Amino acid sequence: MFLSASLAILVTMVLALIRALRGPTVYDRVLAVNMFGTKTALLLSVVAFLYGRPDFLDLALAYALINFVGVLAVLEFFQKQSAKPEAGEAQDVDRH
Repeated sequence: MFLSASLAILVTMVLALIRALRGPTVYDRVLAVNMFGTKTALLLSVVAFLYGRPDFLDLALAYALINFVGVLAVLEFFQKQSAKPEAGEAQDVDRH
C-alpha cells in the first residue's frame, strides 16, 4: 500500500516537472515547482514512515517551509519585474 502511494507521488512529481518545463506562463511554472516541492516533502514523509525514521519528518517540514518561502520570493520577484516599465515606454510623472 505504501509502495503504491510512493509510486503515485513519483508519478505526480514527473507530471509537475513536465508542467514546469512546458508551462505556458511563468506562474504555471512557479506553481508546478511549488507542487514538486510539496510532493517531495510528502515523499520524504512516506519514506520516514516506511523506514521507521521519524527524524526524516523534521527534514520534510523544513523542506516544505523552505519551498513555501522560496515560492513567495520568486512570485514577489516576478511581480516587481512585471511592474517595471519597458525600455521604450514613457514613465508617468506627476508634475504639479
